[in-house]
Amino acid sequence: MANNTIIVIGRQFGSGGHEVGKRLADRLDIPFYDRNLIQMAAEELGVSHEKAEEVDETILGKFLSAYVVGSGDYTMHTEGEHGEKPLSDKLFMAQSDIIRRLARRGSCIIVGRCADYILENEFQCINAFIYAEIEDRIRRIMRIYNLTEEEAWTKIKEVDNARKLYYEAHTGSTWGSIESHQMLFNVSLLNISDVVDILAAMYRARR
Repeated sequence: MANNTIIVIGRQFGSGGHEVGKRLADRLDIPFYDRNLIQMAAEELGVSHEKAEEVDETILGKFLSAYVVGSGDYTMHTEGEHGEKPLSDKLFMAQSDIIRRLARRGSCIIVGRCADYILENEFQCINAFIYAEIEDRIRRIMRIYNLTEEEAWTKIKEVDNARKLYYEAHTGSTWGSIESHQMLFNVSLLNISDVVDILAAMYRARR
């Protein structure tokens, strides 16, 4: 475990953070974890993948009525009733445990889900945050999701706000700030290939 190097990547929506992580994993031949963490956590909790997706990287469950699992069905109640935790909290705890186990297993790349905070006391992580100019992000989201410019802009604002609230509620740190991350990469200035090259070099320097 002492030789494991974990690369954790935070990202603005539409910045290409997922692509950076995937290309880097292919380059280094190490596991890559992003949305597959949702499926792992859902299976451990015994809930549907769709329900887990609804609360992934969001803290809405802390403010609204929450879902808990009961006899295979979802029962709505307010947080704290019967001592139950909302699904959002259960999902965060399950993903946190999974992230720690995966990091102990071997070097890997993990995107989002407060992995930098979860692993900071046990591992020396390479911690990067990926961002881009809004025009580039809008074009990327329009292309990937087949949205209009207005729809893409709305989606970016919604997802970024959810990620910011989720990260800051769980970590107490500022999402996307230099104080919270070792490196910030603007892929509008440094393209994705350049960022992958830099992170791959850092990874190999630690091996």
